[in-house]
Amino acid sequence: MAQDWQRDEGPCIGLGEAGAFDDMHLFAPCVAYEDGTYSLWYSGSQNTVADRVFTLGLATSNDGIHFAKHDRTPVCRFTGGRSILTPTLLRHADGSLCREQGRLRLWFSSCDFPSGDTRHTLHQTTSADGITWDTPSNEQLENAYAPTIIKEDGRYKLWFTDVGQEPWCMRYAESSDGETWQVTPEPVLVVDQPWERHRLFYPTVVKIAGQYWMWYGSYSQHGGEEMRTALGCAYSDDGLQWQKDPQNPIFGPDESRDWESHYTTSQSVLRLDDGSLRIWYASRPAPPFEHKYFAIGTARWPDAP
Repeated sequence: MAQDWQRDEGPCIGLGEAGAFDDMHLFAPCVAYEDGTYSLWYSGSQNTVADRVFTLGLATSNDGIHFAKHDRTPVCRFTGGRSILTPTLLRHADGSLCREQGRLRLWFSSCDFPSGDTRHTLHQTTSADGITWDTPSNEQLENAYAPTIIKEDGRYKLWFTDVGQEPWCMRYAESSDGETWQVTPEPVLVVDQPWERHRLFYPTVVKIAGQYWMWYGSYSQHGGEEMRTALGCAYSDDGLQWQKDPQNPIFGPDESRDWESHYTTSQSVLRLDDGSLRIWYASRPAPPFEHKYFAIGTARWPDAP
């Protein structure tokens, strides 16, 4: 089935004003809908590409399209030069928010860009209101980037980007508590379609009509430019064996909009009350990348299955 994503006017949010914590880079939206409000957590940073340190921002919306940044952002920091990257909330299999004992659980990957240490580690934190967060945990996994986690049948199911090898690939892990993970020995998704270049990244998994769907990003060569990125989709009955959509990539940059002319990924996907799907995605313009990531946009698939 063709994925008919229809962009809304955008972006939803852009870089902060000079001096703000997110005045140079922002990406990786993580969106939840609860009590009539859309909450969008994201990674934002100051400084140059080499010296960026991301902290956790928050913006809210009544319609999922027009967001206002919370006046207390950033709402969570890590220690030293370590960044909070690619936040993901615990969800039910259908993508809806899953609270435990009234609290949100959020996982993220982290690394220390200023030091030059590119080792990525997985951590978690919890919150009652999404504004005040606990001190992040010690690392749970290494070489883990861009997690997506659902709780199903009492088990925590994790898909993530393995950045410990080239090309980057997707791996799967399970846990009984969301802290200690058993990683399957073989990757569940690798670079193997003609449009994919070098790496896979940013998995987002939602269960639709009894089947797992994974949206994911890859570099997509276009007109000789390999630094463009786009989204593909894959499908699975068990979360381990995946079939990629033959129509991939299903969502790519829009050259008519400068702010997203080269990059559309690090996404969040939710089912709306009217049955449609909405995606929020990070973007950036053409290189050179003064701003590693530039803005967050959104699109809706009205007739999603």
